[in-house]
Amino acid sequence: MDIHEQLIRPTIEKFNAEFKAEPEHLFLSPGRINIIGEHVDYSDGFVLPAAIDKYICFAVRKLPRTNFCTIIAKDLGEEYTFDVTMEIKPVQQMWMNYILGVFSQLQKPGNQFCGMEIVFSSTIPMGSGLSSSAALECGFAYILNKLFDLQLTKKEIAVIGQKSEHTFAGVQCGIMDQFASVFGKEDKVIMLDCNSLEHQYFDADLKGYSLLLFDSCVKHSHLTSGYNERRKDVEHGKKVLWKNFPEIEKFRDFTLPMLDRVKDEMGDISYKRCLYLLKEIQRVEMAAKAISAGNIEYLGTLLTETHAGLSTEFEVSCNELDFLVENTLQQEGVLGARIMGGGFGGCSINLIQEDKAEEVIKAISEKYLEHFNIRMKIYQVKISDGIKEYTNEYII
Repeated sequence: MDIHEQLIRPTIEKFNAEFKAEPEHLFLSPGRINIIGEHVDYSDGFVLPAAIDKYICFAVRKLPRTNFCTIIAKDLGEEYTFDVTMEIKPVQQMWMNYILGVFSQLQKPGNQFCGMEIVFSSTIPMGSGLSSSAALECGFAYILNKLFDLQLTKKEIAVIGQKSEHTFAGVQCGIMDQFASVFGKEDKVIMLDCNSLEHQYFDADLKGYSLLLFDSCVKHSHLTSGYNERRKDVEHGKKVLWKNFPEIEKFRDFTLPMLDRVKDEMGDISYKRCLYLLKEIQRVEMAAKAISAGNIEYLGTLLTETHAGLSTEFEVSCNELDFLVENTLQQEGVLGARIMGGGFGGCSINLIQEDKAEEVIKAISEKYLEHFNIRMKIYQVKISDGIKEYTNEYII
């Protein structure tokens, strides 16, 4: 089923049914994957994300004679109306806070808004680590920019999305998810410096291989506390490094011999965390070169090395993900596999020969069900464009 039948047509039909009118605009806002570079976005490193062909579709109409904006979340069966002239505060519906957090930043002198009708629906699986929240935030910012001619740059849209998550959703996320959703290009990965936001694109021809995500369907409850503990471990390690090597400006410029020299002072745990990060920052650069040179075998090796680091050095994996990765790597036609995202559950990302994919899926699904009594979900993804308006010529 193509995107029109699966997502766009049902969104239009819902809009027609609810508002007794046709939408004036359709927008597609993608989720993202991160090929490699986990937990380095807050440690002065690079990441290698890409937008994917899983989207939120927004059907939109402006209402110039009213101040009321009504937004319907089709998949949740919920709706919310707010007055665009009133002060915006967080509300109980979490999905709406991502949207209101964006709007509150744009309520400033000189920006004139009117009412709107919006229906949105999604093919981005919720809770899978594919950044449906960033797609929602940045998609809404993009819509406002287009409808009301706000003259925002792409970078400003990404930062607005991130700030919405910080202020209205209470999640202190990095910029990677929003950046990928806004800046994605078909068949390109983005090497992004999360501090400076400098970035470059690399061609991503996977040469007969596919990116498949295996969703473990588990989320362990210590996700937030585990994430915060890792950040503390890393900060302690950084302090020790800078105390001993004050001439180094950026964390990514510390070397492994420097790290080894301060191991005793740092302690085993912080040492392991920093060891993983410094190696991972190097892997991102090597992966960008490998993917653009068409060296897909080496890219697979790097993914697998990242999983080992996340499991044993950064210790954010779990039994289910380790099982998925270890068993997937034993299958014919698999070049690499790793846990994707913050850890403690979610998806593995797997680089698999296209003509072997069905066999691998069948084998791993059966093993996982037998071992954990959980049916994993499978998402095949392609690297796609960032947020865009879906033009009328495609509307049927």
